[in-house]
Amino acid sequence: MIKREHYLAQIRPFYDSDLIKIITGVRRCGKSVIKDQIEQELRSIGKPTLSLNFEYLSVSTKITNAQELVAYVTEHLNTEKTYVFLDEIQVVKDWNIACRSLRLENLSLFITGSNSKLLSKELTKEFSGRYVSFNIRPFVYKEICEYALQTGNHRSVMDYLVYGGFPKTLEFSEKESVVKYLNELDNQIVRNDLINRFHIRKNVLFEKVVNFILCSNSRIFSANSVMKYFKGQGFPASINTIMKYLQYLEDAFVIRTIAQYETRTKRELRFFSKVYNEDVAFNTIRQPERHYDLTHNLENIVFNELIYMGYELSVFRSESQEIDFYATRGAKKYLVQVAYSIADDATYKREFALFNKLDQSCRKIIITTDEIDFSTSTVKHIQLRNFLQLKDFEEI
Repeated sequence: MIKREHYLAQIRPFYDSDLIKIITGVRRCGKSVIKDQIEQELRSIGKPTLSLNFEYLSVSTKITNAQELVAYVTEHLNTEKTYVFLDEIQVVKDWNIACRSLRLENLSLFITGSNSKLLSKELTKEFSGRYVSFNIRPFVYKEICEYALQTGNHRSVMDYLVYGGFPKTLEFSEKESVVKYLNELDNQIVRNDLINRFHIRKNVLFEKVVNFILCSNSRIFSANSVMKYFKGQGFPASINTIMKYLQYLEDAFVIRTIAQYETRTKRELRFFSKVYNEDVAFNTIRQPERHYDLTHNLENIVFNELIYMGYELSVFRSESQEIDFYATRGAKKYLVQVAYSIADDATYKREFALFNKLDQSCRKIIITTDEIDFSTSTVKHIQLRNFLQLKDFEEI
């Protein structure tokens, strides 16, 4: 596995902090690998570590509750600060109480866990003011290329648009094996992490809503429109139910939503948001064979890459004009439009016209798969293959 320095650099300043370090992210994005890499770094400089992985039966049957966990850890502490790693801790009864107690000892605590139990909003309630969390995500394309050198399974940009960046997929050379793995992963998330976790009784409705949302990535979403759609399909559901299901997906890191930013009122539009999948594979495995949704997956890929780069994102609206992303980082502001191709004259005129009369303080960018450079004096065109290798927009 590659060393994911992008995330390690964020976590290192907290190695010695008494805050609980929580590593979160969608299932199988590489949380445990990050944890292992942190532990290896500390051991390499002679720091004492203690690691418990509750996926092992020998561990989970020996330590079943908070009292047993606190007793075991404190018994094995060193005279100097010990770095304690608890993997899949959610199987321990009252694990949250144990963690709050352990952070008062002479140790530095790192925990990871399955999204079925360890969700972001729950962490806020359990550890308010006493933790720092780090969200790990599937590979971006730069990481895919790096890992491909180890596995020997090359992934093209087009592969990335279709199959996304879950690390394990890079270990399979056959596309059929990739799809099979993704379907099994998806089933674990929907059934184990969500249906079982939240005791959802209307399984059929829930799965239909999930399929609808994950096939609607890179689109404006409103609970009301989804409610009307399913009512027309003979599956009535309240707005509250739709919103609840959407929240389950967000809490499990399966989707992200961004708000629309209205320039006229200088505020966010609260009842409409745009939905993006944490990985485009969630869309692909729900499509008919080889009928890939490349246009929307492309925008979703750009979204994922911009999040990785550290940009804050919203949808930009000005009167009748809408730009896919209003990206900000510090004082830097960018208006970013995504299109599969602008080679056609009508498409070229339509996409570039969106930037007319917009804020001149923002740099304007359009990203497409075209190999020809269509840049103008006011709008920078970036080919997708080049964008995927950027550290940030300052490099252009």
